[in-house]
Amino acid sequence: MADLPKGNNKLLNAWAFYDWANSVYSLVISSAVFPIFYEALFSERSHYITVFGFSLKNSALISFVTAFAFLVVAFISPILSGISDYVGNKKSFMKFFCYLGALSCIGLYWFSLDNLYLSLVFYFLGLVGFWGSWVFYNSYLPDIAFAEQQDAISAKGFSYGYVGSVILLIVNLAMIMMPDVFGISGTKGEAAMKAMRYSFVMVGIWWILFSQYTYYYLPKGNKIVAANLKKHILFNGFKELKKVWYLLAENSALKKYLASFFVYSMAVQTVMLIATYFGAQEIQWASQSESTTGLIICILLIQLVAIVGATFTSKASAKYGNIPTLMAINAFWIVLCAMAYFITLPIHFYVMAGLVGLVMGGIQALSRSTYSKLLPPSEDTASFFSFYDVAEKIGIVIGMCVYGIIDQITGSPRFAIVFLGLFFVIGLILLRRVPKTAELE
Repeated sequence: MADLPKGNNKLLNAWAFYDWANSVYSLVISSAVFPIFYEALFSERSHYITVFGFSLKNSALISFVTAFAFLVVAFISPILSGISDYVGNKKSFMKFFCYLGALSCIGLYWFSLDNLYLSLVFYFLGLVGFWGSWVFYNSYLPDIAFAEQQDAISAKGFSYGYVGSVILLIVNLAMIMMPDVFGISGTKGEAAMKAMRYSFVMVGIWWILFSQYTYYYLPKGNKIVAANLKKHILFNGFKELKKVWYLLAENSALKKYLASFFVYSMAVQTVMLIATYFGAQEIQWASQSESTTGLIICILLIQLVAIVGATFTSKASAKYGNIPTLMAINAFWIVLCAMAYFITLPIHFYVMAGLVGLVMGGIQALSRSTYSKLLPPSEDTASFFSFYDVAEKIGIVIGMCVYGIIDQITGSPRFAIVFLGLFFVIGLILLRRVPKTAELE
């Protein structure tokens, strides 16, 4: 393990490179291949399936499982934060969730409706692993980067993630479209499904392999020394969240920013998680093969445009300030949610994909760095970022549940997307209340 000082370029790049390693999960599993694979399982049967005695629409089922996973992450994050503070080794916890998520991705190879409950467990643990590692990854940002470096390196991380995940997705797309070239046997449909299953395995291997570079350079983490910490180690994380909650009363900017972030993150993550399911069900594709190819191309387009979007957002925040830039992005999201109700044709979806790409990465990177800049001076960054992540996860739980309920009742995600637009409206209003600070200008 290298011991590099805070602000060192090699350390910063190693931290950002974890995005390259784990973003293949968010792209291939969450956004592209798995949703297409999951929808294909229902192509010759009803989209409704009985689970635990309830008849649920397939996309609503995934929404509820996703919401439950985020609820679990939101609950365990404070506990793990307290333990990591005590042992002073948050890198080990980051590794655990990384490997849990990666191995669960490999387990998705066996996903089937005949073994639905076990299949959903693999999907569930993949989510827990990805987002569980994310809380520790995010908490490293103020540890390894000075305030003036954080916007740029946060955006760089997302850019790494987009490039890395796009590379793997292109390979996966080639496997799905030309399975014979890769020696994948069976009819066209069977071979495509096999290729998707192989994609899940490749995600797990990629994630584990490339994360090693990050782990080599990242420090273990700061050990928090307290007399009674050992005694209350399991609940210390919740005590730390309580402490952070009280500290918010003394930091008006941070408190008001978190309120806005909580609301608009409900919509951001939910839209990103369900976009492919929306495209598969609501867009008038000519055939199943066109649907598969078109949806993956749209996801690729989003990722490529997002590289530009994240960089542009970083430059815009440097010129206009973090909060004004976030306000503009939220306003853009409102327009996108309204437009989504009316799209029906593939060309509409392609245009929408390009527009989403402009603001998808930007709002994530800038939200993370804005929070980091607003933090009071402290070595206990894990607690503050645990609070941040808990707020985000609870927001996603609400967002996914709202989407799932509306989708289940109406049978269409269109109304759900429009409803999510209201979260961006509220988020925009709340952002206007955040006081301007010199650190964010």
